[in-house]
Amino acid sequence: MTEEAKLSEKDEDSAALGDGKITDEGLAKLRSLIGVKLRVSQQYNGLASREAIRNFCNGIGDPNPLYRDPEYALKTRYGRLIAPPSWYYSVFPSWVSVGLPGVHGFHSGNDWQFLKPLYEGDTVTPECEFLGYDEKRSQFSGRLVMLNEEARYFNQKGELLTKARSWSARAERSAARKTGKYASIELPHPWTEAELAKIEEEVLSEEVRGAEPRYWEDVNVGDELKPVVKGPFGLTDMIAYCVGAAPVNLLAHGMALRMYRRHPAWAFRDPATCALEPIYGVHYNRAAANSAGLPECYDVGTQRNSWLIHLLTNWMGDDGWLRRNYCEYRRFVYFSDVVWFTGKVT
Repeated sequence: MTEEAKLSEKDEDSAALGDGKITDEGLAKLRSLIGVKLRVSQQYNGLASREAIRNFCNGIGDPNPLYRDPEYALKTRYGRLIAPPSWYYSVFPSWVSVGLPGVHGFHSGNDWQFLKPLYEGDTVTPECEFLGYDEKRSQFSGRLVMLNEEARYFNQKGELLTKARSWSARAERSAARKTGKYASIELPHPWTEAELAKIEEEVLSEEVRGAEPRYWEDVNVGDELKPVVKGPFGLTDMIAYCVGAAPVNLLAHGMALRMYRRHPAWAFRDPATCALEPIYGVHYNRAAANSAGLPECYDVGTQRNSWLIHLLTNWMGDDGWLRRNYCEYRRFVYFSDVVWFTGKVT
């Protein structure tokens, strides 16, 4: 029996996520939404409280005191705590899962423009506009639809703080299971104790530029950024991100049941517990990930871009300003993977 067949057979006995199809009717509905402001139903944080900022930084593993220590922040150019640029993901993930019920969604990238700092105590209101979609072919699932949206975030004064273009892939789960594109990946990754010891030292050796300004004349083409290392990626890393960012409606008991009655395609029944779980469970429930055509639980796109932004804010220091961040996600980061974030001045 091939690895692909084994994965497919296992999927039939595991968590059964809905097998929606990409149809002409579904695409026609998407076309009717072009230019429409979508209802933002996934907002998590609205107030940039000290605790909300801290919990998010804990969830992405960012130790920068600019976002954690009020006394430290008081001495910076901002005069008080600010949120990291990626904190907007904890308000709203920059996209709405719209149309094509039962067709799996993968957040595939963002193009951020950061305009103003977000201070402790500010409130944030997001909005999102549907820009359109493109049809593609992929080795993973055959037919693929890329949705394009733009999110905008405003403070309590009505000022535009930041905006982000986003694109999300929509793929049929049944087709992804049949292709078995990633079935041959060896998971968990077979790290040796020596390799793990080296990785942990690299994790702890990250450099936060902090209060030391990085001047223009001191930067040269070819300069390399000190890496930021994440991993081995595990369940608690995923839970911590959910605590800090909750990019979907994470509800429990009757609150969750009421939501799933309104939106049946947002949930599946876990055969191991008989509980209704959100589709988002693909990020921490292996059976759900298998049903979506993946061999293991995998990271969230917003989470990965937050790790990248962590690299950039470490390097630029307190006096730097991250004006733009563009990121595409080409592969999955699975439980047990390690990711090295590096950079070079061009």
